[in-house]
Amino acid sequence: MLNTGKDEMTLEDLGYNSDLEDFRKSQSLEKFQVGRVISEHKDRYVVRTSEKEYDAEIIGNLRYSAHQRADFPAVGDWVAISEYDEEKALIHKVFPRKTIIERQAVGKQGEKQIIASNIDYAFIVQAVDRDFNINRIERYLTICNTSNVSPIILLNKIDLIDEIKLSNLIRKVKERIQRIPVIAISNETKKGIVKLNDKMEKGKTYCLLGSSGVGKSTVLNNLSGKEIMQTNAISTSTNKGKHITSHRELIILRNGAILIDNPGMREVGITNSSDGIEKTFKRILELSKSCKFKDCTHTTEIGCAIVQDLEQGKIDTDFYENYLKMEREKEHFESTISERRKKDKDLGKLIKQHKKIKKH
Repeated sequence: MLNTGKDEMTLEDLGYNSDLEDFRKSQSLEKFQVGRVISEHKDRYVVRTSEKEYDAEIIGNLRYSAHQRADFPAVGDWVAISEYDEEKALIHKVFPRKTIIERQAVGKQGEKQIIASNIDYAFIVQAVDRDFNINRIERYLTICNTSNVSPIILLNKIDLIDEIKLSNLIRKVKERIQRIPVIAISNETKKGIVKLNDKMEKGKTYCLLGSSGVGKSTVLNNLSGKEIMQTNAISTSTNKGKHITSHRELIILRNGAILIDNPGMREVGITNSSDGIEKTFKRILELSKSCKFKDCTHTTEIGCAIVQDLEQGKIDTDFYENYLKMEREKEHFESTISERRKKDKDLGKLIKQHKKIKKH
């Protein structure tokens, strides 16, 4: 169920706007109801309209015309639906997505998985007490930058470390990641929660990104003022949280902001994210303009401005190595897509030749 302090709501409460209404009219969808996908369970979706929630599935035409997973509805999508039974509906159309946060599909090379759509802001949640990793924050930052979603870094569980250690962590984050808001919070003491709440705008959609056990579901519970998501304690032996959120859920908070809670992600694979990498590693890209060779790989070349600054200690080694790693992932993803397209093209030619032979 959608959790909100109000019994009744408008589509605008869910984030609906004039651009979506213009699309609805341009596609002659007035006879359909409009709703937003608030949760996804395999091939079934919960869609919320201004009046009620529906258990929905897509029509056959949508299913058969889909070429990839991204063609199916995702949490955050706006859809045109028709009711066919009490609280049951069919999805006829997915509206264009303003933003898409996606990663490389786990175990499927060259394929993308949508994490959430139509997001305005993403909270990148990192626990300060365990497995603190700025490289991982930069990875989440890259998928946000690729999607043109505004990132906000949440450093959680600050009650478990002292003020000096916290100050040092914040300084390290800001040295590596510039011009991005950093908010320190504690789910236990509620420190920083009010500040976080005040930053959230009515009608804007936010999502929580982070690994299992960093406290995303507890953040959601604290922001909503009630226990919406089940949470489990961290195992003291493994220092890892149990995977609680198994699917995506959209919740409207009391301040009118819309929040999507995502499952914890062990892997955040980079896709064809050139723009995202350029934004995340802007300093390296600007420095590369001073390299001697245009095709410089920034690894071993003489006259490489990046290697020179690295040797002089002007660039953080971890920052540089993380950049190279994500560049390699992006190139691998792009080459996999290119190979798949070539195979599809060759198969198409083979089918055409076979049809010609059959005619003769």
